[in-house]
Amino acid sequence: MTLLKNPVRFNFPTPILFGPGARNAVAEHLKTLGFKRPLIVTDRGLAGLPIFQSFTAQISQGDWAVATFSGIWGNPVKSQVIAGVEAYRVHHADCVIGFGGGAALDVAKAIVLMIHHPGDLFDYEDDKPGGRPFDQEIPYWVALPTASGTGSEVGRSAVVSDEQTHLKKIIFSPRLMARQVFADPELTLDLPASVSASTGMDALTHCVESFLAKGYHPICDGIALEGVRLAAGSLARSVKEPTNLEARSDMMMASMMGAIAFQKGLGVTHSCAHALSTVADLHHGLANGIMIDHALKHNLESCPDRFESLFQAVSGASRNSGARDFLSWLKDLKAQIGIPARLSDVGIKKEQLTKLVDVAVEDVCHSCNPRVCTREDFVRIFDAAY
Repeated sequence: MTLLKNPVRFNFPTPILFGPGARNAVAEHLKTLGFKRPLIVTDRGLAGLPIFQSFTAQISQGDWAVATFSGIWGNPVKSQVIAGVEAYRVHHADCVIGFGGGAALDVAKAIVLMIHHPGDLFDYEDDKPGGRPFDQEIPYWVALPTASGTGSEVGRSAVVSDEQTHLKKIIFSPRLMARQVFADPELTLDLPASVSASTGMDALTHCVESFLAKGYHPICDGIALEGVRLAAGSLARSVKEPTNLEARSDMMMASMMGAIAFQKGLGVTHSCAHALSTVADLHHGLANGIMIDHALKHNLESCPDRFESLFQAVSGASRNSGARDFLSWLKDLKAQIGIPARLSDVGIKKEQLTKLVDVAVEDVCHSCNPRVCTREDFVRIFDAAY
């Protein structure tokens, strides 16, 4: 992708301002709409960084009253949402600015949902029998992603864990989508190499699994395949050359494209990754990165032509290739960017594998997988990855 000199605007369907410096338009955007008391939702790691302090200083000028909620760390949990709702009310906020990676943006969505909706957050869990409707006002909120992984800034769901069971709950509604996205790749320049690698593998996995997911959706297929191409050209560069703004821009775009595409569905890799986050609190992107080549091997015989298309996207090859060439490329990429090859490399214990299988079997993502994945299949996948 050509490096943009100035941000560009487009809708898909969220209004997006994309490019270096996009963050500088937030204050004027909100002021034009009459907002004066934003609550910035971010994580505690970002809250102390110069890039965040610079942003808050910029939007705190004039007659604005700005507050920050930074009580987010690790995988989002319900107590963080409850605390964020209280912070909104104490501040008498009139809008929310989500500033961060997938965790902060998911919590921001859950906060704006619960400002005016009654009951418990998990009353709104997707497909819950007797679940409550999304029928109350949702405060205006905007999103500024600071990582290129989940693409939560353009997503319509929030993933929040139950602290009692540690199970991830999906809160889904198009009404949760940000009203405006400010996608500024400059916000990702200071990411450590390990974070760039794991979030980048998350974005790539979204694109790959949505392309492989069963069902008819050529629009998502096209978006996913282009996202794979962008990530293939820029993921390793963004890790090895952290200030390479072109690579960072490509990865931010690939991240958004993956999140748009996976409305088609995901697959077995994500079911494995969700299990690893639930059982071992492993970072979601890292879990996807470790598992992707092991899990996708299960799908080779079901859609070899799709794997050939993926290899052509990452290699530029015009020749027909074997379906396994793409898995070989994934293994090489992981080695280049420091993603561990096996679960034992990140401290997973052999005795945890049964519980991992239990959780993966119950995860909804593999229902869209191009090949049925049984309990016995998950046992084989986790054993091979271990």
